[in-house]
Amino acid sequence: MTTLFIGLGKMGDPMVRRYAPGRDVLLYDVDAAASATLAAAVGGRALARLEELPAGIRTVILMLPNSRIVESVVVALLAQLEPGVLVIDMGSSEPASTQRLAAQAASAGIAFVDAPVSGGVAKASIGELSIMVGGLAADRERAMEHLAPLGTRITVVGPSGSGHAAKALNNLLSATNLAAAAEIFTVARTFGIDAAVMLDVVNSSTGRSQATEVKYAKHVLNGTFDSGFSLDLMLKDVAIAQALGAGMSTPITDTTVGVLTEARRVLGDNVPLDHTLPLDHTEVVRYVEVVNQVELRSEMKE
Repeated sequence: MTTLFIGLGKMGDPMVRRYAPGRDVLLYDVDAAASATLAAAVGGRALARLEELPAGIRTVILMLPNSRIVESVVVALLAQLEPGVLVIDMGSSEPASTQRLAAQAASAGIAFVDAPVSGGVAKASIGELSIMVGGLAADRERAMEHLAPLGTRITVVGPSGSGHAAKALNNLLSATNLAAAAEIFTVARTFGIDAAVMLDVVNSSTGRSQATEVKYAKHVLNGTFDSGFSLDLMLKDVAIAQALGAGMSTPITDTTVGVLTEARRVLGDNVPLDHTLPLDHTEVVRYVEVVNQVELRSEMKE
C-alpha cells in the first residue's frame, strides 16, 4: 500500500526519513527538487503533480504550514482519491477548517484525522515527537500505525479538530513561557543577577518550563536563535488559540498575542545584516532586549 506524503520542509523532511523505511512512499512538495532529493535518499518516488495521482494510494500524510494550503490540497485530493483512503493532517491547522474538511472527506468515503505534532526538528529527526490525535475513533485507530514511527507520546484528545485545538493551546502556553522568562531575566539583571545564574535558579525551582530547560540552553544562550520554528508560525498558532477562547476572559492569552505581534513588528525593523529570515520564534527574547536596551545574551555566553 502506498503512502503519499505532502510537505517536505523543515519538519516534513525528517519525518519522512523516520517513516519511509519498509514502506512504499510517494513524495510531493512544491519544491520539485526537494521531492526528488528526498525520494532518492529514502528509496521512495517523487510525484510531479498533485493533479495526477497514481492508483494504489491508501494513506495521505500532510505536513503543511497553514489551513489555507491544507484546504487547497485536500480539495485537489478529494477529487481523485478512492473511497477508504485515510488522510492525516499533521500540520498546525485551524480546528474549524479541520472539521469542515473532515465532513467533506466523510461525504466522499474518505477518513480524515488531525494529528499535529510538538517537539520541533530535533524530535522529528529521532522519531520522538508528541502527537495529538483528533477524529472518529475508528479513523484514529487506523492512523496509529502511521504515527508510531514518528512519535513516542501519541495522545488521543477527542473528535475532529480537537488535535489541532490542543496543539494551538499548547503553543500558546509555550510562547507565554518563553516571553515571560525573557522578562524575568531582564528584571533579575537590575538586581545584579547574571542571566545564566537566574536561568539555573529557575530550572532548579518551580518556575521551570520547556522553554527554560531546552530553548534557552540550546537556542538562546548561544545567540543562535535556530530552533527551526519561525516567529510567524508561532504567531499563527497563538492567534488560533486566541480565537478558540473568543467570548471568554483570556487576558494572559491576549497579552501573549500582543507581545508576539509587537515583537514581529519591532524585530522586522531591527534585523542584523547577517540575519537570515524568517525570524525564529525564540527571537522574542531579542525583542525584550531591544525594547529594554539590554543584552542578556552577552551575560549568558560568558
